[in-house]
Amino acid sequence: MEPVSAASRVIQGQGTCEAQWQAWPALHALPQIGLAGLVPVGVRAVIVAPHPDDEVLASGGLIAMLAARGDPPLVIGVTDGDASHPGSTRWSPEELAAFRHEEALTGLGRLGIEPQNYLRLSLPDGRVQAHHAQLVESLVRVLRAGDAVLSTWAADGHPDHEATALAVSVACAAARCPHWQSPVWLWHWAAPGDRRVPWAQLRRLRLTPDAQRRKHLAVQAHASQLTAQDNGAPPVLAPSAVQRLLRPFEYFFMPLPGRRAGAGESGA
Repeated sequence: MEPVSAASRVIQGQGTCEAQWQAWPALHALPQIGLAGLVPVGVRAVIVAPHPDDEVLASGGLIAMLAARGDPPLVIGVTDGDASHPGSTRWSPEELAAFRHEEALTGLGRLGIEPQNYLRLSLPDGRVQAHHAQLVESLVRVLRAGDAVLSTWAADGHPDHEATALAVSVACAAARCPHWQSPVWLWHWAAPGDRRVPWAQLRRLRLTPDAQRRKHLAVQAHASQLTAQDNGAPPVLAPSAVQRLLRPFEYFFMPLPGRRAGAGESGA
């Protein structure tokens, strides 16, 4: 695998279209993993999301399937997503944070998750890396040995996604937890067969029809990200981005025992 430099992971424009991904045979040949392979029965899953909506985009189907199984996960929101609309005349950062928090609770409710299973850390949006030690400390206080922990990917292309993955990796090493990582923006900046991506470490989870339905509904709860911004900017989540993330599968990089995740690595 080639090194994954930050400059090579640009999130702009429409990105790689879903038709290109679907035409790539290797996508459909990725090894499958069952729900119990990701999160054994009776094990607590902890989903760590950099922004409100990342938990749904990366693993909303998994969350719904765990809730249906009777093992609802703990979802940790790292930031309130209050920097998603810079220059807005409609939202102050405080108003946007409150609104996006309500969107998160609504979306999780559609997946079968109660508000008490959502932990809000409210770190500064866009500056997670600068609060690495604080995030690690918060996670270590919450994690239990044996939890199955999931985050965004350490080379996903968004600084907060990558900083969150690194902090989760450190906390998982301390708490002795497996760390799975799910790509969100990889599907935008990468291309089929991209040598910057460790495809051999990627596994796919087939979603049940009910989980697919619930994930679609949960995504729609994040209206602030799906509509054009009042400053003339396009939606944060363009239809092309949403289409790539509403497949009947979700994708997870396997944990790598004994290694800490960094850019270009896929697990703890």
